[in-house]
Amino acid sequence: MFEQMLTSLGLTVPLVLFACAVTLIAGFVKGAVGFAMPLIMISAFSSFLPPHVALAGLILPTLLTNLAQAFRQGVAPAVITARQRWRFLLGTVVFIGISAQFLDDIPRSLYLLLLGVPVAVYAGLQLFGVPLALRLQHQNRAEWLLGMIGGIYGGVSGIWGPPLLVFLLSTKTPKLEMIRAQGVVFLLGSVALLSAHIQTGLANPSSMAFSGLLVVPAMLGMTLGYRLQDRLDQDRFRVWTQALLVVTGLNLILGGLGL
Repeated sequence: MFEQMLTSLGLTVPLVLFACAVTLIAGFVKGAVGFAMPLIMISAFSSFLPPHVALAGLILPTLLTNLAQAFRQGVAPAVITARQRWRFLLGTVVFIGISAQFLDDIPRSLYLLLLGVPVAVYAGLQLFGVPLALRLQHQNRAEWLLGMIGGIYGGVSGIWGPPLLVFLLSTKTPKLEMIRAQGVVFLLGSVALLSAHIQTGLANPSSMAFSGLLVVPAMLGMTLGYRLQDRLDQDRFRVWTQALLVVTGLNLILGGLGL
């Protein structure tokens, strides 16, 4: 069965092992700062896997690590966060379902550039001390808008984290709440992504078998990353998050330019 899965997806054992190594690193980063797993995976996978296989591969590791992250502080805090962020959640889930139907119609280079440029500019300005906080009276509208943007990108690329990070950073959300909010939003987005691609056929037995193989290195990496996260104070955590967003944005730009 393993050989049939490899054959149907055009994979080899070395490629699968390389994918596991990438996922281990992505899991560590997610454990440390709460995000960037799909960004790292899709960026690296796209260099040696077919686009559809790359996207399918991240579905189950993303789903299960987000489940662990969302409920790390317990069920009650996660429910409270879901109620607080319902606008972002609804916008993300609805637009993942919509945009996933257009997976084959949107040039990969275009959406990478449209996501990478604003993320890199925003995070870079924040990293260098330029205040970009959202005004309180505009937060609800910003939450709707950024949730929809995240969903649009999420359905076609598996990446919907940067718009949420922009919102949480600009509203100066505390570290633990920020981690939990990411987990809750990413979890529901992961469920929406899986559901949408069951409909498109991307999530099929072969592709989900490959994705399932990547769950173990993802969870291992995340467990190791938690140790670093617990040592970071609020200020260092914020700086690390901003710096990683800059790197992420630049990586997306390079991918969009084909470099």
